[in-house]
Amino acid sequence: MSRSFDELVAEAESASVDGWDFSWLDGRPTWGYQTLMGERLGGAGAALDIQTGGGEVLAAAPSLPSVMAATESWPPNVAKATALLRSRGVVVVADADEPPLPFADSAFDLVTSRHPATVWWSEIARVLEPRGTYFAQHVGHASVFELVEYFLGPQPEARRGRHYEDESADAIAAGLTIVDLRFERLRMEFFDIGAVVYFLRKVIWMVPGFTVAQYRDRLRELDAQIRRDRSFVAYSSRFLIEARKS
Repeated sequence: MSRSFDELVAEAESASVDGWDFSWLDGRPTWGYQTLMGERLGGAGAALDIQTGGGEVLAAAPSLPSVMAATESWPPNVAKATALLRSRGVVVVADADEPPLPFADSAFDLVTSRHPATVWWSEIARVLEPRGTYFAQHVGHASVFELVEYFLGPQPEARRGRHYEDESADAIAAGLTIVDLRFERLRMEFFDIGAVVYFLRKVIWMVPGFTVAQYRDRLRELDAQIRRDRSFVAYSSRFLIEARKS
């Protein structure tokens, strides 16, 4: 017998949202960011991972440079990343994700980031040494907007946010040269309402201020839809960007 709406929601409300794991994602970008990032870290002398989350992505790198730092703003993730990465010689710095980055000019030859919530291109350029590289995978425009608009209604103006064309233009304006730029949309499935609640609790900018109490009626309607259709399908967008400082 399938679990009830209340059971699924209660489980999702109580689950920890520390870290940065999304086990229900059905697709992955074809370029394999984890592998490519690991290759670049292996060849770097000094590197910085911006908005490292719980440190899971960085921790999976086969080798790290002799100087390796990471930033993170959310206190539970700062603690988790520190515990995970300290044994590998990584210094995790609590940072508010606002300029300036807490590092000197030209401090790193490589800066990486997976799914940064904010991107301050002038700061990235500042902390990179000449010929240094920024290598990252960003969330693209209108990502999972099928779910966002289910709760918030049409968001025509917000759909352009994080567009890879705009991001690359901002990088160029900050003095970087685009070396590689790739974009994909990926199928994403939610198989029960608990996954929806967990996702919206974890990715807090999707439906700002989301709580089960506020959206309980809408959640019940979505629960019925998922049970009828077997899943709720959305599409995440991702782009790979590599940019070099002159």
